[in-house]
Amino acid sequence: MLNTLFILATEAHSAGEGGFGINLDFLEANLFNLAILLGIIIYYAPKTLGKILGDRRTKIAEAIQDAETRQRQAAQTLATEQDKLAKAKAEATRIVQAAAQKAEAARQEIASQADLDVQRLQETAAKDLGAEQDRVIAELKRRIAEQALVKAESDLRGRLNDRTQDQLIERSIAQLGGR
Repeated sequence: MLNTLFILATEAHSAGEGGFGINLDFLEANLFNLAILLGIIIYYAPKTLGKILGDRRTKIAEAIQDAETRQRQAAQTLATEQDKLAKAKAEATRIVQAAAQKAEAARQEIASQADLDVQRLQETAAKDLGAEQDRVIAELKRRIAEQALVKAESDLRGRLNDRTQDQLIERSIAQLGGR
């Protein structure tokens, strides 16, 4: 389109008809162009600028409203997350307390079981000691009896001769009621 405008302007100037064309007078052309520009601006500027500024105002209002909406959502999310955090802290505290109670109960149970085990071991050791003591005493009695018999036999062999043996036999028979 711009090419067409230049072609028309060139032909009109070549024809010498002074209407539409390029004016080479610098000062006159600038004033004329400035007047045209001001007229266009005065005619179209209120509509165009009003529309541009209105659009801009609408976009800014939408951006502000969007920012306020996001701020409210962020505040709600923050409140929700803070509530979750408080609940999580309370749950963690409850878990720690429950664990401490369970640990104390387990410690007491282990201590009482250890006391029972010690008492049972002491009773078992006392029984074993008593049984071992009885066994040792019985063994000592048996050995003493054996040694006494061996000693008595050796003493008797040394003191008994045939004549003494005969007297002992006769006396034993007499006591039994033989004569």
